[in-house]
Amino acid sequence: MPLPRALPEGEVVVHDVLADRAAGYEHRDGVRAGDVALTREAGLWLGRDRACIVVDRLPGSAAFPRPSASARLFTLSPGQVGRYRANFRFTGCGCDPSWYYEEWLVHVGHGAVASFGPPDRDVDHRVHLYG
Repeated sequence: MPLPRALPEGEVVVHDVLADRAAGYEHRDGVRAGDVALTREAGLWLGRDRACIVVDRLPGSAAFPRPSASARLFTLSPGQVGRYRANFRFTGCGCDPSWYYEEWLVHVGHGAVASFGPPDRDVDHRVHLYG
């Protein structure tokens, strides 16, 4: 799924792409702009270290892979872009043994970004989901 042609103005802009079983795995996307709370909804935590943005992954409820001790993804200087890729297997509660998968592709830009070429920081946490 390509990036939207234009992004709205906002402190944080989130472009979500979803393909789930309920929609026959057809990709659907949406763009939202707001404050830093949007990143928490997307499973990320943004912090500041002087002029840089620090990006961490929040703990989640994935059955696999188990979260590691370090959640730090990368630190971005102004004008830089970071990319985070991961995939997860989730299970329902004990009364519902169903499972589902998520694959994440997240780009984080710090301030005005000239273009979306190769990222300055690239973290790939994709794994084989059956251990």
